[in-house]
Amino acid sequence: MIPATQTHTLADTLFPASAESSKWMRNVLLAVGGTVLLTIAAKMNIPFYPVPLTMTTFVVLTIGMAFGWRLGGATVALYLAEGAIGLPVFAGTPEKGIGLAYMAGPTGGYLLGYLVAAVVVGWLAEKGWDRNVFTTLAAMIIGTAIIFAPGIYWLGMLFGWDKPILAWGLWPFMAGAGFKVALAAAVLPLAWQFLATKK
Repeated sequence: MIPATQTHTLADTLFPASAESSKWMRNVLLAVGGTVLLTIAAKMNIPFYPVPLTMTTFVVLTIGMAFGWRLGGATVALYLAEGAIGLPVFAGTPEKGIGLAYMAGPTGGYLLGYLVAAVVVGWLAEKGWDRNVFTTLAAMIIGTAIIFAPGIYWLGMLFGWDKPILAWGLWPFMAGAGFKVALAAAVLPLAWQFLATKK
């Protein structure tokens, strides 16, 4: 069962703002802080099977759900803008290139997926999907699929559909994606439960 519609996010609850000006400042600070977390997550390289694990998708989806669709989308858009102007915020930068040239490469589709996924899961969170394990799990699966869809499509456009696109861009990452989905499905409802005990 889908929870009743919610109008406030985890960020609204943790960092309430009484005035419009303080809300604007809070949102700027959260967005900038979110891009810092995304950069750290992109640079992480955790040993995992069959490929090393970064936590970027976990942070993208968690920011989307915690911030809501507007602020979550704006945070990921700011992160992408930082990368577009040449800041080394993405995985493999600056070693594999920077700026728009990097974004037009093999990971470009996934980067676009980050933005769409953050907006979608943020919207679901505003409907209450981040309040229990089952709906959070469903939202994270949807968000992960949204990230992979343009990623796979862009790989096919770049290299041709006669190549083993799924073997390059999907199958090696499924175990890690499952781990991150499960982690997010545990963390967000636990955060709400913790806040409920503090009331």
